[in-house]
Amino acid sequence: MKPKHQRLVLGLLALGAVAGAAGLALSALQDQAAFFYAPGDIAGKPVPTGKAVRLGGMVAAGSIVRKADGVSIDFVVTDGKAKVPVAFRGVAPDLFKEGSGVVAEGKFNPDGSFTADNLLAKHDERYMPPQVAGKMHKTETLEK
Repeated sequence: MKPKHQRLVLGLLALGAVAGAAGLALSALQDQAAFFYAPGDIAGKPVPTGKAVRLGGMVAAGSIVRKADGVSIDFVVTDGKAKVPVAFRGVAPDLFKEGSGVVAEGKFNPDGSFTADNLLAKHDERYMPPQVAGKMHKTETLEK
């Protein structure tokens, strides 16, 4: 075989290996990819049951109900257009409260409710952890 043909065969094999690796990576990530929905996006439409998705919006005022077991929470996520009831079992983030932003990771149930496996609480750009805010207050007092 001529050197020219050897390079061509090696090049094609390398290209095939890269394409195969990319295909394997995409198929592995397909199960991990979670789509994001707002309550208004799914209002009046069939919900994607059984698939891992993210539901984002605001926690509706007066909707948080903590169960007696201490780790189960029911609440409602809204975006102003629609509301979705959410059930979560686990430890909620410190920033999780009524009127705050939340992203719930989990699955829709056939009845349109949502069962969350994980909660991510969101804050605005002015948020400052309590420890930092306390230190800044002490610094301002010392400077005066």
